[in-house]
Amino acid sequence: MRRRTRVYGAGLLAATMVLGGAPAVVAAPAGVTGDAYAYVDNRPPAAGKRAPVALFRPDGPLATGLSKDPDQAARQYLTGNAALFGGVGELDTIARSPIGGGTVVLLRQRFGSLPAAHEGLAAVAVRDGDVLRVTSSLSPRAEAPAPARLTADQALTAALADAGIPRDRLASHRVRLVAMPMPGAAARAAYQTVIISADDERPLAYTTYVDAIDGRVLVRENLVDFADDDPHWKVFPVGSPARSELWCTVAAAGCDRVVQDPATGSHWDADPATGQPTLTSRGNSAETVRAWGNGTPETYAPERADREYDYPFTNQWAESRCDPAALTSPERIDADAATANLFAMHNRLHDWAYHLGFTEATWNLQRVNTRPGGLGGDPERGNAQQGAATVTTRNNANQTSPPDGVQPVTNLFLFQPTAGAIYAPCVDSAFDMTFIAHEYAHTISNRMIAGPDTRLNSSQGNAMGESWSDLIAMEFLYEHGLTPPGNSPFVIGGYLSDEPVSGVRNYDMSDSPLNFSQIGYDPSTNPHPVGEIWSATNAAIRQAMIDRYGAGDRASQESCAAGTTPVEECPGNRRWIQLVLDSFLLQANGDPSMVDMRDNLIAADRLRFGGADEDLLWTVFASRGLGADAVSGPNDVDPAPSFRSPLGGNARVTFRPATDRPAKLYVGDYEYGAVPVADTDPATALPDTVSMVPGEYRFLAAGPGLGHARFTSTVGGDVTLDPALGPNLASTAAGATVTSPHGSQPQLLTDDNERTVWTATGGAAGRIATVDLPGTESHLIARLQLSAVGATFTAVRSFEILACDATTGADCATDNGFQPIYRSPDDAFPAARFRPKAPQLTLKSFAIPPTPATHLRLRTLTSQCTGTPFYAGEQDNDPRAATDCATTSAQRGTITLAEFEAFTAP
Repeated sequence: MRRRTRVYGAGLLAATMVLGGAPAVVAAPAGVTGDAYAYVDNRPPAAGKRAPVALFRPDGPLATGLSKDPDQAARQYLTGNAALFGGVGELDTIARSPIGGGTVVLLRQRFGSLPAAHEGLAAVAVRDGDVLRVTSSLSPRAEAPAPARLTADQALTAALADAGIPRDRLASHRVRLVAMPMPGAAARAAYQTVIISADDERPLAYTTYVDAIDGRVLVRENLVDFADDDPHWKVFPVGSPARSELWCTVAAAGCDRVVQDPATGSHWDADPATGQPTLTSRGNSAETVRAWGNGTPETYAPERADREYDYPFTNQWAESRCDPAALTSPERIDADAATANLFAMHNRLHDWAYHLGFTEATWNLQRVNTRPGGLGGDPERGNAQQGAATVTTRNNANQTSPPDGVQPVTNLFLFQPTAGAIYAPCVDSAFDMTFIAHEYAHTISNRMIAGPDTRLNSSQGNAMGESWSDLIAMEFLYEHGLTPPGNSPFVIGGYLSDEPVSGVRNYDMSDSPLNFSQIGYDPSTNPHPVGEIWSATNAAIRQAMIDRYGAGDRASQESCAAGTTPVEECPGNRRWIQLVLDSFLLQANGDPSMVDMRDNLIAADRLRFGGADEDLLWTVFASRGLGADAVSGPNDVDPAPSFRSPLGGNARVTFRPATDRPAKLYVGDYEYGAVPVADTDPATALPDTVSMVPGEYRFLAAGPGLGHARFTSTVGGDVTLDPALGPNLASTAAGATVTSPHGSQPQLLTDDNERTVWTATGGAAGRIATVDLPGTESHLIARLQLSAVGATFTAVRSFEILACDATTGADCATDNGFQPIYRSPDDAFPAARFRPKAPQLTLKSFAIPPTPATHLRLRTLTSQCTGTPFYAGEQDNDPRAATDCATTSAQRGTITLAEFEAFTAP
């Protein structure tokens, strides 16, 4: 199967929290070509370039009988298979991470005196002398590079020029000499420069590898993922300021939760250098400021000599309806409460993740490391109300995740409605714990995967990074008995979006039909929708583990979250999240695919639990298209899915629709961006059968001249699927023709294909497309199907159908020959309050009064922009920001449809 790739760029597009609709590529700064937040690899390609190696066997270990010492066993395996890895050379052990009864050994190549950077790693999972999993980015050329000629300062100058960051806008940096592996060639001496700008509104941060001989930029990684006293913190932990709690270090009356740093055993507000309290939002694991920008000084929370960090909260941003004058009021939009809340939440996330293995040895976030491992000097920096004093810094959050030893930064913005983008209420993301945890979790995955210096860079890797952040946020809240706003605990951003069904995502992750065959189902260029496939898969694994091991009670959940109960004795959800973080340590490069991380999760179960849940894991992975035969590169957008478990028990599904025309079978609700699993076309290599684990599946069948048919079937034993397909009388493949005076290529409407989209300009209302049905006889039309998938605010919302019957003498070449026969509901394609979403815009069926016709005319009435009440009128008190989509948005004059189909059967 041909492979296509999608590259998001590992940055604001890849890791900002919310982007409305299909975002445009962020403009590059001066000196940067293309997307400023893209991953760039300028190393010359070479014949025979060795791809990263990932080895795993579903049926058992890769090797047995090696040394009982994990480090020695790892080295024995790599040396004994040197031909496979293209050479090994000198290896330094940079981490030995115990996982249950096993260990993951992370080894790094050394080229002469220089350590490898960016690549040159091998992660070997060992248990009792057996090697269970290996991932490797080792270079086949291990000789020492030619010595550096440039100075570190010259390299910094080159990196700043490449990034378009003036030296006077440099907030922090680090430069060190390393060896950069080169494809098919010897390694080059290079300077690893970590640079972070001081831009409040649009931060730039990179790890740039500069050739130490000629000053070329080899690789650029984007880092922005868009006391005996008893201190008390007033916090808002559930993802909404509607509920507050009081957290303290010593149990006392009125205290809702006792908290303490497990790394230091000290209070959150202690200065690690002196042990004395800072009396503000600064400590060993986090420091937090109000960061309004626009010349406003950054400030910690006001000092409290009594360490009672209980600042008043008035909900002023919401009550004032985003009035910028509130910033100069005495309440200052509750900036102190926001700063203190963000500080407490970052500390709590640090403590919770510590018990899951995100410690000094795995490069966590602390100013001073009190236990072995890591560099320290990198507590989480929180910028509350980032850019509040500017006009444009709204409706987002992002995380800068630099290498170990360089401080990470999270920016949390204010939200407010914006015309044709998103329609959020006036809220502050520093009070939404799902957002706070999501951003912090980016640094967990970016630090634990591929060692202390490399981060996620691949398209699927970035998508999984977004998913892991959502999953960690959900699990953190669940284990502490905290339910964020939304219809279920699995909704991300329910408070910020005022959207209880799915929050800022397309789906509630616990109620999602997505699978790996649908990796391109959403047209947007950011990785969040693709990440929802991984979220749906993991939510299903989590539930299966709860079904097997129980959900526990509140006391057991709290005890497991605090690390006082061994994970082997914990409920199923804790076993699952432990495996998720374990799986990070098995990845030796920043370019994983979902197939890679599937294998890492299964290998982690073998390491920690002896493979106790391998059957469960394979069943769920297979049910989501990540079964035994799934094949994918890290950037593929049309991977080969598999619904077969390697452990057996699969059913044979035969696709045999009652039609002579070729048709394709998809698993799920989407044709748009999806990969078929079977077809009846003898000209293709795809068979008409597919092996699937038992379960209930949603299917979609489609073909030229046939239209689309959705259906649900239970796969138990072998089964034949024979959906009723077509004929689609509006199809050009069936002989219909289509014309339109509005927009180009109206035939894209009638090609039985949701992946092609017709766009009409000149207004959202009254855009017409006329379909001349096949032949000269009249057809009795009783049902229509339309799709608006592939768009957001320009997607059709309501429409009208007119018919003409030339066999009665009507002149179908004129408007007078057409009569209205059907007017859709005003919300034929309903939208969420926050923004239109893919599940609401995909193909829908409409029964119409049976009408004889030789011609049908589609006339648009409204788009999502012009017809959705949620997007109408002025919705805030900010005179600088218009909100009415129909009059102020650039999208108001365009309307988009993907498919129009007509059938005789109701």
